[in-house]
Amino acid sequence: MKKVVIGLSGGVDSSVAAYLLKEQGYDVIGLFMKNWHDDSVTISEECPWLEDSNDALIVAEKLGIPFQTVDLSVEYKERIVDYMFREYEMGRTPNPDVLCNREIKFDVFLKIALQLGADFVATGHYCRKGTITNADGTETYQLLAGKDTNKDQSYFLCQLSQEQLSKTLFPIGELTKPEVRQIAAKMHLITADKKDSQGLCFIGKVRLPEFLQQQLKPKKGKIVEVPSSENKFELTVPNFDDKVSELAFFARKPQYSLEDGKIVGEHQGAHYFTKGQRKGLNVGGTKEPLFVIETDVEQNIIYTGQGKSHPGLYRRTLFVQEEEIHWVRPDLSLHSDESLKVKARIRYRQELQEATLYKIEGGMYVDFEEKQSAITEGQFVAWYLGEELVGSGVIS
Repeated sequence: MKKVVIGLSGGVDSSVAAYLLKEQGYDVIGLFMKNWHDDSVTISEECPWLEDSNDALIVAEKLGIPFQTVDLSVEYKERIVDYMFREYEMGRTPNPDVLCNREIKFDVFLKIALQLGADFVATGHYCRKGTITNADGTETYQLLAGKDTNKDQSYFLCQLSQEQLSKTLFPIGELTKPEVRQIAAKMHLITADKKDSQGLCFIGKVRLPEFLQQQLKPKKGKIVEVPSSENKFELTVPNFDDKVSELAFFARKPQYSLEDGKIVGEHQGAHYFTKGQRKGLNVGGTKEPLFVIETDVEQNIIYTGQGKSHPGLYRRTLFVQEEEIHWVRPDLSLHSDESLKVKARIRYRQELQEATLYKIEGGMYVDFEEKQSAITEGQFVAWYLGEELVGSGVIS
């Protein structure tokens, strides 16, 4: 009998995943991960870890599977929390959920599971795994979107490797969320009606400014409003000698200065803000809401524009540095001067967008057919062929 260790989070998805594995005849062990936790910055009613671990224990008892808690808070702090502070300090916006999957669930947690003699680990993610048998008898694994397009979580797993996928099962990938809740209700699982957690991966709902203020000290600076008529956006497109020059041109970020707009307010630190952000600016009196179009952490200035259609929010092309390119399917990776038509997204739940990858020495351009709003450094771009996520990279 194959042994599977499942990450039981105390939510409905992992509870039903555990039930399905047991039904399929696996020897199942439930493991709850206690990650970094700080009550001073958590909105306490939302997803406190004690309640979650208790729910996970009750589910394990109901299903008749062994259960234990592992404390991964040291690894979590080193690999996720410290990384987040560093990224925000540089004016970038990290995605802790993607990192948590790569560094914690499918690395530290996977190693613990293998030490327990597991053949596989399983999670309650809404995605699927495909297997291609190659001519030489080896297998290539596919990361496929979940059947529930509304809940598909393949984006969060965009940094997984073939090695990690080979040891992973996604039991609820073929189900929709309502179907998962129905199964939980039918089996009288305590988590059947439990709300989905909205917080950082296993931390809970965090007040981000307070979280960041633990290490990034407040620093007063100016908020500048840039009018949408500012001629930086009316770029005269030159004639290009080659495709790379054209891509480099469209990937450029506008450089702003105080002269480009008017000072409309003060903030407590440019490193607390991210592109596309609307809340927390506390500037009134504008016809349309202000959105952050750029942050300058060196000068500690936030540049804003009115309305979500402000041209300063939009760019057609982004760049991923060589060392930040990751292929879930290494057999499909591009060599210099090669290109590939794909569908891509730059954030979770974004509709997939038509794009082309262009590989050059030193990195890769992702060129979208339509301009994208709030392309943000530090976030992940993921690219797909059909319903398969084949690669990803950190936006630079």
